[in-house]
Amino acid sequence: MKKFPFRTFVSDMDGTLLNAHHVVGDFTRSTLKKLDERGIDIILATGRGYADVSSILNSMEIENAAMVTSNGAEVHDLKGNLIYSNYLPEELAFDIMQESFNPKNVCLNSYQGDEWFINVDLPALMKYHKESGFSYQVVDFAAHHGRRTQKVFFIGRSLEDLLPLEKQLREKYGEYTSIMYSTPQCLEVMNKNVSKATALSALVEQRDYDLKDCIAFGDGMNDIEMLTEVGKGCVMGNADARMVEKVPHLERIGFNKDEAVASYARAVFGIY
Repeated sequence: MKKFPFRTFVSDMDGTLLNAHHVVGDFTRSTLKKLDERGIDIILATGRGYADVSSILNSMEIENAAMVTSNGAEVHDLKGNLIYSNYLPEELAFDIMQESFNPKNVCLNSYQGDEWFINVDLPALMKYHKESGFSYQVVDFAAHHGRRTQKVFFIGRSLEDLLPLEKQLREKYGEYTSIMYSTPQCLEVMNKNVSKATALSALVEQRDYDLKDCIAFGDGMNDIEMLTEVGKGCVMGNADARMVEKVPHLERIGFNKDEAVASYARAVFGIY
């Protein structure tokens, strides 16, 4: 069997593996199939929820893959088996849902179980989920619950709209939670020690290799730990500028709109 430089291909989705239309391009689909046929483990590590990601993966011709979802709050295999989880405690999740924010510029969301909840109807968000069909339910969070909460997240019109809320959340819950941005407009709150890196490490522990045998790709602040802990981390050309400043030593590749991850993976693994 041919020896490859890495055992595992790990990729973020939005802004990384997905193209500018927020879907998996044909060139990327073909690349993932070729990696799978050569025995390379495929792991998608994303802020998206499991139901969303599994729908996308199951539409591909891939036999084996794993999903690190909700920024590392859950890990599933391709068959849907839950391998790892780290949820917000129910009372803590509910308390975070009650935090004050400017409703004109920020909306409140949560991923709980296999469901997505939101405080207002915002159809514009569905362009990110047209491939999977994953959709939200509008709820009154004051009368909601905190069960099986992978993350509570706030989407703002801009980063500036979220900065006061970030300060507020860190002061009240920083000791008990992991708080990070998945994009400059999305501030996310998970349980303590939740990250893509932690979840990936837990997954790899069950296999016959370790993190140094992984190559990973990302574009956001929530990818930093993962990219710095694997054997090789690659930063997208369209990455969050704050992320680029924190990891100047990591290689920058092309843009997600050009399916640069697929092109880079073909070169690294020698598949054309």
